[in-house]
Amino acid sequence: MSNTLYAQRRARVAQQIGPNGIALIPTAPERPRNRDTDYIYRHDSYFYYLTGFAEPNAWLVVAGDGTSTLFCAPKDLEREIWDGFRLGPEAAPAALEVDAAVSVGELEAQLPRLLENRDAVWYPFAIHEGLEARVGGWLNKVRARVRYGALCPQQQRDLCAVLDEMRLVKDVHEQDIMRRAAAISARAHVRAMQTSARMLREGRDVREYHLDAELLHEFRLGGSQYPAYGSIVAAGPNACVLHYRADAAPVKAGELVLIDAGCELDGYASDITRTFPADGRFSGPQRALYDLVLASQDAAVAATRAGARFNDPHDATVKVLAQGMLDLGLLDRDKVGGVDDVIESRAYFQFYMHRTGHWLGMDVHDCGSYVEPGEVGSVSERRDPLSGETIKNRPSRLLQPGMVLTIEPGLYVRPAEGVPERFHHIGIRIEDDAIVTATGCELITRGVPVKADEIEALMRG
Repeated sequence: MSNTLYAQRRARVAQQIGPNGIALIPTAPERPRNRDTDYIYRHDSYFYYLTGFAEPNAWLVVAGDGTSTLFCAPKDLEREIWDGFRLGPEAAPAALEVDAAVSVGELEAQLPRLLENRDAVWYPFAIHEGLEARVGGWLNKVRARVRYGALCPQQQRDLCAVLDEMRLVKDVHEQDIMRRAAAISARAHVRAMQTSARMLREGRDVREYHLDAELLHEFRLGGSQYPAYGSIVAAGPNACVLHYRADAAPVKAGELVLIDAGCELDGYASDITRTFPADGRFSGPQRALYDLVLASQDAAVAATRAGARFNDPHDATVKVLAQGMLDLGLLDRDKVGGVDDVIESRAYFQFYMHRTGHWLGMDVHDCGSYVEPGEVGSVSERRDPLSGETIKNRPSRLLQPGMVLTIEPGLYVRPAEGVPERFHHIGIRIEDDAIVTATGCELITRGVPVKADEIEALMRG
């Protein structure tokens, strides 16, 4: 991505914080994994969104007049032998199009002076541990200079409110990266499906970690830096555990496998879920539930377009699933009533207990309000029929072209009284990534099949 785009984003921030505001954005810290070893480093999304700079130990300061200063690690040839290349303050202005760059070692000395005579200091609230205290310390140093005519900022403002709105609508460059990430992840899912069927045909022992390995191989083969989140590879009953992680359970013929996995490419996530028969052939009960989940996803996709509400796809999904639960006997019509009663009482929650989507972008569960900003004051209350809790309803977000969200209905059938045994331990989720358009949405993850017949054909190949 051109550094000019990052400069344009910084200019938008400067405009929104006002001519006498100042914004502070740190990147993520390095985190120890165990003795003398760190976790693989991953930058802070807000920081990267404004800089394109992936090194640790860095800060960005954006002033209301549009000038930006980067604090970064200084050049150190000895450390670079061990840790790798550092851009350094001398090269950063030309490379990143910032106005100035300073060694991060100067942060404590320079920040109080930069904060002097500002009306407001903006920074991300409740994200970086200890940041509020550090800002408070710098402000105290400014107050110590009031006898010399220094003015101290009177306001502390949450920069997330500004950046979340900016990040919510993806520009064409972001969409292009996300399409490429989705394509890599789709190939990984195809690889895992085919590997499962092939290994079972060959009579080999198949474990969840075997399929996880295929995902990781394809992610890196495609050029992605790492998984966007811990991959879920859930065989058989494990698919009914929503946040199950790939482990050592056997993958057995006749059972389903649910894989929820996506790569991160150049700072942007993908997020795909597919559920498939381990040996390549759905049983009757599996196919019945699978087709129901797919029909509910089709309804959600049809409801996803500019001008619709964020909640509309979820409502469309629930209506289809509720009717299907009655038709298949998962719910007893004599006990729960008709489809409207199922929705009103949330009886469907026994088998479908999550929302149908979330924002997607630099973070898997990306930032951005789910409430329409101009309608925050329109509040109604309702009593949740399951928890008894009072819920405040506000109008959900109006979808706009360029917003990206997941569409991921599911069904998870645990053994329980009255639940037909043929459906026990079946867990199904189907998830695609959608870019909202003026007339509908673009599903960027359909490089991996979703229809049951197409999945079976793929796994025979």
